[in-house]
Amino acid sequence: MDTTAQFDPVLMARYDVSAPRYTSYPTAPQFHAGFGETQLCDAILASNNAAPLRPLSLYVHVPFCWSPCFYCGCTRVITRDPRNVDKYLDYLHRETAMIARSFDARRPVRQLHFGGGTPNFLDFPRLETLMRDLAAHFRFAKGDDIEAGIEVDPRFADFDYVCELGTLGFNRISIGVQDFDPAVQAAVNRIQTLAQTAAVVNGARAADFRSVNIDLIYGLPKQTLDGFAQTLDQTIGLGPDRVAVYGYAHLPRLFKAQGQIESADLPGPAARLKLLGLALEKLLGAGYVYIGMDHFARPDDELVRAQAQGTLQRNFQGYSTGGECDIVGLGMSAIGRIGNCYSQNARDLPGYYMALDNGRLPVARGIMLDDDDVIRRAAIGNLMCHGFLDMQSFGSRHGIVFVDYFATELERMQQLEADALVELDSRMLRITPRGRFLMRNVAMCFDAYLPAEMQAPQPRYAQSI
Repeated sequence: MDTTAQFDPVLMARYDVSAPRYTSYPTAPQFHAGFGETQLCDAILASNNAAPLRPLSLYVHVPFCWSPCFYCGCTRVITRDPRNVDKYLDYLHRETAMIARSFDARRPVRQLHFGGGTPNFLDFPRLETLMRDLAAHFRFAKGDDIEAGIEVDPRFADFDYVCELGTLGFNRISIGVQDFDPAVQAAVNRIQTLAQTAAVVNGARAADFRSVNIDLIYGLPKQTLDGFAQTLDQTIGLGPDRVAVYGYAHLPRLFKAQGQIESADLPGPAARLKLLGLALEKLLGAGYVYIGMDHFARPDDELVRAQAQGTLQRNFQGYSTGGECDIVGLGMSAIGRIGNCYSQNARDLPGYYMALDNGRLPVARGIMLDDDDVIRRAAIGNLMCHGFLDMQSFGSRHGIVFVDYFATELERMQQLEADALVELDSRMLRITPRGRFLMRNVAMCFDAYLPAEMQAPQPRYAQSI
């Protein structure tokens, strides 16, 4: 894959539309309540009988936060009462024991990810107990064969806490920063210092973590080019292995806390593009490689190697090297991917608790992919991760004649081809360097559900830029 990327703000402004992020296909709005515990258990059984036997990836959702960050669109519960945490961990134990029985015991766990909320809401004793519980029910791979990551809020973690994470087996850490500018932090209700963040990074290095990621967001209220330039310089100075630079999605109708943000304080479309352009300039200038979407990594990082080797994958945590794994979602609102289905747990604590009290897995919705979904998921995944499709080889693998099956989609590509976002010949479809920042727009051409989604009265997706 040609990893060169050309930033054309005029072109990008023209393609700045509401667009899915394609961490799954079909995307989450297509999940439905007709998919429940029975369908999930059937999918697990089929996956156990598949050859070769796939390893597992566990996603554990810790929903609790001490205070709301106004930009946040995650599923979280604001509390300071530790009794709420202990009750949740008890139910999480029940879910873990129940679902683990369904999986073939020979299947190793090769990936573990704690997301939130704020996973480091759990103090070390609680986290240690949870890790011991997971290990009692699943067979974890050893040493370098497992990738174990956790998201951390540096306001509530220090050097010693991160070193303790290393003793539990964590070897990857993702640190939420968003912006170091005090004016921006005040506007989004998240005050944290550079020193706090540095302590977490230093703890991860001392504990020999394999990877340190820092999350930033552009498009936040009160953000300026000068302030964001300083944030980028400070981030680069911390030396993370990966940097994610997300575009803020202002959807207060969907995320109540965002109603605390004054729309007048948000950068306009032109200013957002300049902020993104600045991030690209700074990070590429510092030697980071642009992976795609929001992700940058050092040249020796596993994501860069996976992209070069054609093994990069995409899931609900973004880009990943573990595409061969089935994902087991644990906890309130957690999403799993088993074989050709997606499932999501109840998105509120009462619903989550009620299902387990009734002896049921807390699956609230999901979707079983049909043959067309599987084909389109593969096409979109290839484009989002690798930037090209060998149409003849792809057609042979999936039993289709690509140009016939996707005749309508290729017609949609004509404008993208005219704008030099893609190149097409008799065999290959390639995203050009000019189109790499608009991968979502290319992938949208293959989304069978999108035309109906675009008729919704309110946008369900963030802008593509």
